[in-house]
Amino acid sequence: MTGKKKKSALKVASGVPQPASVNERALEQIRQSRKGIADPGELFRGIRAGKRKALSQAITMVESALPEHQLVAQALISKCLPYAGNSLRLGITGVPGAGKSTFIESFGNYLLRSDHRLSVLAIDPSSERSGGSILGDKTRMETLAGAENAFIRPSPSGGTLGGVARKTRESIILCEAAGYDTIIVETVGVGQSETTVHSMVDFFLVLMIPGAGDELQGMKRGIMEMADALLINKADGLNIEAANRAKTEYSNALHLFPLPPSGWTPQVKTCSSIEGAGIPEVWKMIRDYRKFTQENGFFNRRRTEQSTYWMYQTLNEGLKMKFFNNPKVRNRLAELEKMMVNDQISSFAAAAELLGNFFPENTSE
Repeated sequence: MTGKKKKSALKVASGVPQPASVNERALEQIRQSRKGIADPGELFRGIRAGKRKALSQAITMVESALPEHQLVAQALISKCLPYAGNSLRLGITGVPGAGKSTFIESFGNYLLRSDHRLSVLAIDPSSERSGGSILGDKTRMETLAGAENAFIRPSPSGGTLGGVARKTRESIILCEAAGYDTIIVETVGVGQSETTVHSMVDFFLVLMIPGAGDELQGMKRGIMEMADALLINKADGLNIEAANRAKTEYSNALHLFPLPPSGWTPQVKTCSSIEGAGIPEVWKMIRDYRKFTQENGFFNRRRTEQSTYWMYQTLNEGLKMKFFNNPKVRNRLAELEKMMVNDQISSFAAAAELLGNFFPENTSE
């Protein structure tokens, strides 16, 4: 008995392969990701070839706060800049429940049928408590998300001004280099901070809903003045009469505002995103706007002004990051906060000291 092996009752039948305990494909992807940072040249070639995976990876680099990712992103943006600027950039905002995602899907599918290539940069709200976001726009735009000539990128707002992701403008450049001729930026909602999206698009469309009452429809004058057009959505069924009434009221209200710098008279239209009614008229209005502003020179002048604005915004953001990451500032900040709580120093004096640590005066002659 001592020289014999005991037979196990458990036996795998011959010819039946045993599954691997580790997903080798996933493991290889992890190994590849740890080998190094993505090559800007390879990503650029993928973007120019119209590969959506490369574009997604590039936008991830742009949105990342890691210094090594930012180096790749900036190199990539420099490569893409000569191929950017050829799209029509549309900003879409609206009151909660106005049907922004439904409109974008209906409008986008209409553009795709006309052989356009569409990119949607949809900004999801980030939770103030957890920092998380739903990122559900792809589920709300099912047919558009599966279209070959459409690219949908949901991004968390990260609490930035106007609910617009920190790097949306750079993402626009990447999408243009990938050959998308129409870029839509969908914002979280309506508010004064929507000036942020207005500063990066050519045409600003505000969606409204009929018969919602003054409490819901109440909008800041600044939003009304920024709008190149108001669109009364959900103009179908029993809402048609209310939509036409709202169209008349908003048309009258817009006439009270001074003419915008573009010289374009903002228009009010109705549509039904579900039925598709009014969608062709909206696209014609947008094309009329582009033609009108290109002929009077405003189109190119506005883009130049936007580029200058975003240069200063990028400088402000970079200085802010460098300031709070500075060791002298970081080490002293907590101490000064305690002193302020104990009324040992004023907030102005604390700020002055921190700025002095970061920007020491040059006393040398």
